[in-house]
Amino acid sequence: MTTVLKLGGSVVTEKDEPETVDRENLRRAADALAKSDEELVVIHGGGSFGHHHAAEHGVSTTDGTHDTEAVRAIHGAMKDLNEAVVDALAVAGVSAVPVHPFSAASRNSAGDLSLPTDQLATMLDEGFTPVLHGDVVVHETAGATILSGDELVVALADALDADRVGVCSAVPGVYDADENVIDRIDAFGDVADALGGSDATDVTGGMAAKVRELLGLAAPAYVFDIDGLDEFIAGEHPGTRID
Repeated sequence: MTTVLKLGGSVVTEKDEPETVDRENLRRAADALAKSDEELVVIHGGGSFGHHHAAEHGVSTTDGTHDTEAVRAIHGAMKDLNEAVVDALAVAGVSAVPVHPFSAASRNSAGDLSLPTDQLATMLDEGFTPVLHGDVVVHETAGATILSGDELVVALADALDADRVGVCSAVPGVYDADENVIDRIDAFGDVADALGGSDATDVTGGMAAKVRELLGLAAPAYVFDIDGLDEFIAGEHPGTRID
């Protein structure tokens, strides 16, 4: 059984403190993952590491750069965070290994992502836990753009035929208009008003965009916070189920 799990940048970093790891949350996450007896693929967001470098250099998922200093700054910060995550997982007993998307992924001129996954499947077969992260990727005609952790979740869940998908975020689930956690979402139209389901909202990468993308997966997905991570790893159903 294969599980794809994203640890949000707001979970593993102090988002208001540049390049600062949230050690307590990271330890809690590592301890939870160490209890898993499934094949795990872990993805983490950028939080206070990659995002401020990307903003400083004006790089986004659509706006690219040919400035190698910008590419090195963003990628370097994400490698630093990835090292901290991998080290914390290793200390907890997880067979974690780093995987850096910049070295393998690319986009064509239309923005379509190419990311080989055979090596990830082999890592899983050999008992490793690959740990990927949001990153810069080379983008045909645009230099380099941002590949978000959310996009990685969708791409890897499909490519690796994941059985379950988890998104550990700063909130305990997807909220309705009254800020109550929605138990289950199986159609975007049912929650569009609560999420602000306009195209503009999707472009910003907010919760509406996450829900749209997760609804397209073959596997059930769950959105929850750090308090729900143990439940998810145990095979339970924390937060909001999206399928």
